[in-house]
Amino acid sequence: MTEAVKPLYRAILIGVATAALLIGAFLLGSARSPAAAGGSAGMASTGGTGYGSAGVQLTSSQAGGRITVTGTGTVTGTPDQLVLSMGVQTNASSVSIALRQANEAASRVIASLKAGGVRKTDIQTSGLSIEPNYSNGSQVPVGYSVSEQLTATLRDLARAGSQIQAAASAGGNATTVSGVSLNLADTSRLLARARAAAVRDAAAKAGQFAHGLGRTLGGVVSVSDQSQVVPYPEFSAAVAAKAAGSSVPVSPGSQQVSVQITVIYAIA
Repeated sequence: MTEAVKPLYRAILIGVATAALLIGAFLLGSARSPAAAGGSAGMASTGGTGYGSAGVQLTSSQAGGRITVTGTGTVTGTPDQLVLSMGVQTNASSVSIALRQANEAASRVIASLKAGGVRKTDIQTSGLSIEPNYSNGSQVPVGYSVSEQLTATLRDLARAGSQIQAAASAGGNATTVSGVSLNLADTSRLLARARAAAVRDAAAKAGQFAHGLGRTLGGVVSVSDQSQVVPYPEFSAAVAAKAAGSSVPVSPGSQQVSVQITVIYAIA
């Protein structure tokens, strides 16, 4: 006896068969994927950690993982030396006269610095120039200009103002000052503190991210120093000359030393 399949039942059977084929294809593709074979590795990174723009990188697998963080440490110190760039400039009708006058003025400046307590080894000649002077487009020099420059390191900031004032007075109207810089003579202690702070910063970041990911923070795998240590002013350090007075006022201000490190931690 032959039974005919009604159209409604026929549609249901076709739908079931199609679903079965789709499920089979999906399972076959999953079985062939790297994740099903147990060899997958994932990576995530972020540039915002609540500590600035330092990046955090997480690499994980079934065997464990690692987290890479950047730590920064910054400390502040007070400059303890001043580097003075000054010189003399003279003008005369001949090179020999202008050079003699410049030599005499420079010698007075150097003698004044030495008398004020600046070490001989801290005074260095840094430049000499001789140039002709012209007038009204003439091709014939009407005179000559001689400039001599020197650099002096003043290690006692309490006396630096009076040393600058005395040197400028010794040079007279020939005196020129091209600039000053306030520096930290020894940054080793500040660097040690900045490095310790950078390590603490990196550990805090790694701990927070591991906790947030539900992982356990392990030991340090590697540490690398990413910084180029160059002290920089925290506040403007001003050195200005008075029109009248016994010394130039010197304000040392503050300088910062910053260290940045990259640390890789194991996580489980």
